[in-house]
This record gives sequence, C-alpha cells and structure tokens, in this order.
Amino acid sequence: MSDATEANGTVGAAEAAGSGQPGAGADGRHVRVVLVDDHRMFRTGVQAEIGQTAETGVEVVGEAADVDQAIAVITATRPEVVLLDVHLPGGGGVEVLRRCAALTADAERPVRFLALSVSDAAEDVIGVIRGGARGYVTKTITGTDLIDSIFRVQEGDAVFSPRLAGFVLDAFASTDAPPVDEDLDRLTQREREVLRLIARGYAYKEIAKQLFISVKTVESHVSAVLRKLQLSNRHELTRWATARRLV
Repeated sequence: MSDATEANGTVGAAEAAGSGQPGAGADGRHVRVVLVDDHRMFRTGVQAEIGQTAETGVEVVGEAADVDQAIAVITATRPEVVLLDVHLPGGGGVEVLRRCAALTADAERPVRFLALSVSDAAEDVIGVIRGGARGYVTKTITGTDLIDSIFRVQEGDAVFSPRLAGFVLDAFASTDAPPVDEDLDRLTQREREVLRLIARGYAYKEIAKQLFISVKTVESHVSAVLRKLQLSNRHELTRWATARRLV
C-alpha cells in the first residue's frame, strides 16, 4: 500500500473517530494528533509508541507523507497537535506551516505544531519556529518525553529538546540569526547531502559510495536539485551552495 493510499484512508478513519467521544488516557488527558513524516516505518513506530489512547491519552487521527497529504489530513481532522517532520516532499515543514497559518491562528480551535526531526541544523530549527511551530524535538526523544511534549504544546507551551533550547534562545536574541531560505527548504535531506558533496567537487561515483546509493540515484537527485533551484549545471550549483556557505 502506498503512502498516498494510506494517507487518504487515514482521513476517512479520522473523520469517523472524530464523530464519536474518544476516551481519555489513564490520567484523564486527551489530545488528537496527526503524524506527518515521509517515512512510513517511522510513522508506524511513533503510532505504536504513543498511540495507545487508553493509556497515553494520545489519539492519532491521521497520517501524511508529504505536504499536500498533510494539508488534506490536517484540514479534515483538525487535530490539537501535529507532529511535523522538517523535510518533506512538496516543500518541507515550513510549507505545511505556511498553508496552515489560518488554522494555527484560530483563537478557539488552534492547531499547534511540534517539529519532530532527525535534523538539528540551525536553518531547520529556526525555519519551522519562525513558520509558527510551538516546539522542536529530535527523533532521539523517548516515547514518554514525546507524549509529555505533545500535551505541553497542546496547552500552549513552547517545547524544545534540551540541547536545542539554549541555541534557539540565542538565535532569536541575535541580530544575525539564520534567515529562512525558501529555496533550500524545497530540497529533501538527501538532496541537500548530494548538493553539498557536488559543491565540494565529488564525482557521482564517489557520492554514491559515500551515501550508499547507486550512481543512477545520485544523478536523479542532482537533476531534482537543479530543477528545484532553477540551475543549469553543477558549476552553477557549486556557486549557489558556496554563496550560502553550505560547502
């Protein structure tokens, strides 16, 4: 079953769940959550870890694997909290936040976002927080801490992984905080990795060996990067990456 099929099927299930009175967890709390991540196995793992509603109070009402699916599921289910990956097909987490701005700003039924990502890069953290996310935790977080973070975000708190909290405060206090780069955010994590290696002068075979992928896959990633950034060749790509200090 494809991610697209899964996401569409989940919308229907979520709508059905939303029509009843869902039970609370063991401590009486309850929160409706949507998972947005392009890795199906990761979503399955998170669902298994936090989605035992009778125990945790967390009800997973929908899933999505890319930006368009995320908008559809979030709009249909109106969860209290969205667990949002930063790098997604279709524009990334920042694009989801941009298109859900009205839901985030809703005073009566706000949809709040908690970034859940493997990345702790400055541009990723600052980008989604400026975009409207209430917090940012990395995928090393435990299930118990993730559940606690979800409820805190539901209540309006700002939540960050301990290692990121000081960094975020420093970044927003600084006048030279990393700006949001919309062009860079169009690229997936793998495309960024290929971009950096190309800019450093690696040959396709060297990149394939380093990233444990095929040369054909490297070529596909390079083509995607050139198309998304509207560049013509690897020389322009190198200049683009160098100008942004990505090399």
